[in-house]
Amino acid sequence: MNLSLPTRPALRPLAALTLVALLTGGCHAPDPSAAKAAHPAIVAPSPATTASVLEPVAGPPSPRLRSPPMATPLLDLAIVTGPPTPAAQSPMITAPLSEQRRAMAEGAANSAKADAPYAAILRSQVEERERYAPIKDNGVVAAAEQPFSTFSIDVDTASYSNVRRILNRGQLPPPDAVRVEELINYFPYRYDAPPSIHGRTAPFGVTTEVAPSPWNRDTLLVRIGIKAFDKAREALPPANFVFLVDVSGSMDDPNKLPLLKKALQLMVDRLRQQDHVSLVTYASGTRIVLRPTSGRDKATIRLAIDQLVAGGLTAGAAGIQLAYDMAQQGFIPDGINRILLATDGDFNVGVTDFAQLRGMIAEKRKSGVSLSTLGFGEANLNDELMEQLADSGDGNYSYIDTLNEARKVLVEEAGATFSIVARDVKVQMEFNPTVVAEYRLIGYENRVLAREDFRNDKVDAGEIGAGHTVTALYEVSLVGQPGLLGESRYGRRVAAPAGGEQGNELGLLRLRYKAPDGSVAEELATPVNRKAQPASEDLRFAAAVAAFGQQLRGGKHLGHFDYGDIEALAAGARGEDRYGYRGEFVRLVQLASALSTHEPDRVSRTD
Repeated sequence: MNLSLPTRPALRPLAALTLVALLTGGCHAPDPSAAKAAHPAIVAPSPATTASVLEPVAGPPSPRLRSPPMATPLLDLAIVTGPPTPAAQSPMITAPLSEQRRAMAEGAANSAKADAPYAAILRSQVEERERYAPIKDNGVVAAAEQPFSTFSIDVDTASYSNVRRILNRGQLPPPDAVRVEELINYFPYRYDAPPSIHGRTAPFGVTTEVAPSPWNRDTLLVRIGIKAFDKAREALPPANFVFLVDVSGSMDDPNKLPLLKKALQLMVDRLRQQDHVSLVTYASGTRIVLRPTSGRDKATIRLAIDQLVAGGLTAGAAGIQLAYDMAQQGFIPDGINRILLATDGDFNVGVTDFAQLRGMIAEKRKSGVSLSTLGFGEANLNDELMEQLADSGDGNYSYIDTLNEARKVLVEEAGATFSIVARDVKVQMEFNPTVVAEYRLIGYENRVLAREDFRNDKVDAGEIGAGHTVTALYEVSLVGQPGLLGESRYGRRVAAPAGGEQGNELGLLRLRYKAPDGSVAEELATPVNRKAQPASEDLRFAAAVAAFGQQLRGGKHLGHFDYGDIEALAAGARGEDRYGYRGEFVRLVQLASALSTHEPDRVSRTD
């Protein structure tokens, strides 16, 4: 008998489970009484309130509804009806019906045989189905014709980790997968702390810097840095988290549900007594696995996460609705109330219209509950949907490709991710046309706003969390320097640079924002001096990242500045690099350079 396992990693877990079942003579279901003795929080189920993982709550039949046989006991949790569990008590967790357990054991061999070919067919069908929103690069703008540049901040970082995953897979990313601002903002930078204004600390501080551009001797780089007011972990308000987990068949890969479970366990480690967690799952149907549970009861929360298995279609909209219901049930006034939607974004049952989903989430955020998205996996990753849902939910979009990335997002940067210090943050740069001839905003293409939107407080914008930093870069040409637009025979003439204070300014930076619980917007204004200085270490590194993102998108504005130049610039600006993020970036540049020599036509230029 041949006992070798398949070489494809995605099929190894299933094959291994089948092999164990054959060698042991089948899979024996756990004894309900033994489970109850081991876990006092587990209670006997009621047929009226129990939903098994073997069958969907609602939706069409699917060949993925059966779970593979398990060699070890598996506790399956189900919907529990009734009032919320008090914080001082453990939540109720139910086990599946004994008849369903026996059915699972008796059908182990047939299930494995049926699932194996289906898994191969499924993977072949979803291969290369990743979806990205189209991005059109920002163009060069004449300051005399359009001196105002307005955009919403973006604190998402998903694009960087997703690009890293694609490069490590041995491919150059598609241009639309590269959002340059998310690459830049993946890294921490040293910025000025928020100042004190009228006896209270401002929500964020602003840093500006002007230095020569590394890829064009005739232009300057203008760096805008925003650092939010930081809080110690102990000082953060109590949190009400709802883990909304996709357990559909498309999540049945090692880098999806298994990695997701490990990521959530890392977050559980940091929960405080005053924090509460709920767990909702969705596949062909939706299920409440865990009602609001105190962070001190980590064992119960871990048990709820550990038992998750994948199978079925993806009724994502129904899961989102149920998650909001749970968030309202555990709502904490003046606290952090957030849903963490963890999925590959492959919604294929129920409401699948993007606009309808975004509208539902935008309406729900008015209740004080925000929504963040955590993307997992490949082949059918719906990056476009994940980003848009997080934007609509006043949350963040992160892509988790490794356990280290999960630690960064859910542990190291938890305060910045979940504790909002300012909402609807908008940036407006008014360039001085007597000094600046042309400018170009690098990245933020899908965050650009009309000039009139800056003071229209009904227009939604980005949020910034405690301790978060946001970086934006402009490339500018000064009056009298060669530009890309050329002279206009009939264009409006601009006077020579004026003397005095305004003649020394490149422009005026304005920030508009609302307090986390406020509806009235406030503004900050900071003049940007025209005098260029040697670039700081942080600006040199940010410029290297910006150049890398632009190069992956075709390098339209970089001239002859190539991967070798980017590598040298980044390597010389690594600095302290406490967590090794910058060193990893240098290695990614090297990898992209090597791949580009083998795939010279892989990345097309984007207009």
